[in-house]
Amino acid sequence: MAELMEKSSQLESHTAGIFRTAATVKGGRRFSFGAMVIVGDRRGRAGYAHAKSQEVPMAIEKAEKHAKRNIISVPLVGGTIPHEIEGRFLATTVRLLPASPGTGVIAGTSVRSILELVGITDCMTKVYGSTNKVNVIKAVFDALSKLRTKELVSELRGIEIETTDIEERIERAGRFMSSGSVGGSTGGRVLTAEEVRVERPEEAKPAEEPAAEAPADEEAKPEGDAAGDDSSEDKSES
Repeated sequence: MAELMEKSSQLESHTAGIFRTAATVKGGRRFSFGAMVIVGDRRGRAGYAHAKSQEVPMAIEKAEKHAKRNIISVPLVGGTIPHEIEGRFLATTVRLLPASPGTGVIAGTSVRSILELVGITDCMTKVYGSTNKVNVIKAVFDALSKLRTKELVSELRGIEIETTDIEERIERAGRFMSSGSVGGSTGGRVLTAEEVRVERPEEAKPAEEPAAEAPADEEAKPEGDAAGDDSSEDKSES
C-alpha cells in the first residue's frame, strides 16, 4: 500500500519488493537486503529505484532517496495515456493500451502499482516474456518515458493532427455521463449501471383502468328469479 513521503510535494511511495541475498565468507554467510521502491504524486510524475543495505529499513530509505532523483513526467489525456506504447527491458516486454473512462486499470500487481501512482485510472496492459518483478517495473517505466503528447508530435512532424482516437473515446463516454452529476455528488465521473438505475428509474407502467361499473338501477337479477320469469311466460302462452 502506498505511503505518503512528503506533504509538500505529495509524493507517495510503494515498496514493490524486498530481495534477500547471501554471500558466503570465511566466517559464514553474510546477508544483505535489496528494496525496489516506486514513488509518485498521482498527477503525472513517478520514479523508481533499487537499493541495498544490511537491514530492510535502511534499504527502503536509500531506495526512496534514489527514486526521488529519478522522477519522470508522464503525459496524460484525462485518466489514461495518449497512445499505445511498448516498453522493453531484457526478456520482458510490456504493452500499454489507452482505455475509455470507466474501464479501470487492468493489470497485474507490479504494473498496477506504477500506473496508480502516476495517476492513470483507465488502462489495459499485457506482459510478454519474463514476469520477473524488477524487469516488469523497468519495462513499464521504459514505456512511460516514450509517451508523447499530440502537440509535441504535431510540432516535430510539422503537421496538424486532428482529434485522436482516445480523445474521441473520452468524448463518446462523456455522452453517457449524467448531466446532473457534473459538479454534483459524482464529481463528473462516469456513472455505474446501478447509479444510472437509481437516477433514471424505469417508468412505471400505467395502471389498468378499472372496468366500468354497471348503473345501480340496472342490477342483475338472480338466476332463480330469471328462471321463474321464464316459467310464468310459458304458462301464459299455454
